[in-house]
Amino acid sequence: MAMWHVRAEIAPAILLVVDFGGWYKLDSKSAGGNSSKMIQHTQVSLLKDVIVPYTHLLPTLHLSENMDRPTLLYFKGAKHRHRGGLVREKLWDLMVNEPDVVMEEGFPNATGREQSIKGMRTSEFCLHPAGDTPSSCRLFDAIASLCIPVIVSDDIELPFEGMIDYTEFSIFVSVGNAMRPKWLTNYLRNISKQQKDEFRRNLAGVQHIFEYENTHQSSKVSAPEDGAVNHIWKKIHQKLPMIQEAVIREKRKPEGASIPLRCHCT
Repeated sequence: MAMWHVRAEIAPAILLVVDFGGWYKLDSKSAGGNSSKMIQHTQVSLLKDVIVPYTHLLPTLHLSENMDRPTLLYFKGAKHRHRGGLVREKLWDLMVNEPDVVMEEGFPNATGREQSIKGMRTSEFCLHPAGDTPSSCRLFDAIASLCIPVIVSDDIELPFEGMIDYTEFSIFVSVGNAMRPKWLTNYLRNISKQQKDEFRRNLAGVQHIFEYENTHQSSKVSAPEDGAVNHIWKKIHQKLPMIQEAVIREKRKPEGASIPLRCHCT
């Protein structure tokens, strides 16, 4: 979110970002009310930029280690957030007194890590509402914990889409539905054990994709062969033809034409 200060210099690059949440917002204090200092939509684009995963903070739980999960839905984080995170505050008030739902204030840091591990490993579903930005490391902690993510968002961008299908291991809920009293918990309770088991098997199958470091002590390679780093490079490789096409299209645009930029590509 701080990178808008050098927006002109970095805009032509392929940017590796966790989401686009901070790019569309104008820092009113720093910009002095000047809307020209707002990052333009063509400076961040799915056409040229790559969404990358956060590093998960909790240890990976393997499918063979999975135990009973008595809690329906778990969330740990700050209740009060800015921007899109206002949805989180409303969700909190709706769900904090629901049976089989655990809403905890705090972070998975040194003091809350064990609490987060226990909470995610004993819950069927892990809630992922927006915070200050649409995404957070909470999603990748849930994947590492085999806790089925419940993503409450109308417009979230996710890493490696097209390579993996998030609907195979995550639940997507619109903000409108999530705001309806008891709608979300009723929806989750109606998901069959067979469906949940399938989601969890699929979670186990994608855990390695979000690993930046090799967890096998016997390996001499720092990054796993089919982990996050190589998936990022594959995504960059996919973007190059589209960037090249956008550059060529921009070069042939007649003087005075009002066709907008497809992306800030050079």
